[in-house]
Amino acid sequence: MAQCTPKSFDLTGKVALITGASYGIGMAIAKAMAANGATIVFNDIKQELVDKGIAAYTEAGIKAHGYVCDVTDEDAVNAMVAKITEEVGHINILVNNAGIDYIGLLQDMSSEDWDRILRTNLTSVFNCCKLAIPLMLPAGHGKIINISSVWGCAGASCEVAYSATKGGVNAFTKALAKELAPSNIQVNAVACGAIDTEMNQWLQEDELIQLVEEIPAGRLGRAEEVADFVYHLGYKGSYLTGQVIGLDGGWI
Repeated sequence: MAQCTPKSFDLTGKVALITGASYGIGMAIAKAMAANGATIVFNDIKQELVDKGIAAYTEAGIKAHGYVCDVTDEDAVNAMVAKITEEVGHINILVNNAGIDYIGLLQDMSSEDWDRILRTNLTSVFNCCKLAIPLMLPAGHGKIINISSVWGCAGASCEVAYSATKGGVNAFTKALAKELAPSNIQVNAVACGAIDTEMNQWLQEDELIQLVEEIPAGRLGRAEEVADFVYHLGYKGSYLTGQVIGLDGGWI
């Protein structure tokens, strides 16, 4: 028997922009939202990544709209949002997923690397929110979901810059939620723990075993678990806002 999505959970007619969704957590989120009716729009920084994403979505039976855009560049985001509005429709759900990491001692980090991670992980959130909010305000509703990290709450040795940017995302989330709550736009963040994605492929086998032993759940999280949670935040009612919700298997 075919399963029907409850009407209150249905995202049909909603346009969801998920940044950096050519693979990994972003793609998993897009697939979860598409399965529940949302029209998917995504970006990546290179045409080859967008093409790869489109091919993967097509193979999964999803019609996705991909755009080449550097979300650290406000003018580029402005141009992308204008194209989305013209070609797809107004953005109802924004998932700020694009992000990079840097592993190493702070004293060995160049100012260029610092600027790059700051722009990618935090400035991109500012750019996308700034340009998506004016599309949500006339509609009288909207959802903004920021993908953060437990390191934004606890901090991590040798990941100072990453921790700082994710801490910034958490504070940004709480402040913007207060600003937009009267306009019925909800802003929340998901603070991910150790998720089994390409970002963690650098771990050696012994490091991975040690990491898993530290997690009470006894395993890494799955991108699909993050996606399911983000999808639910995409339809939840207006009283859930300004929250940074941990998804880490009880780790932190």
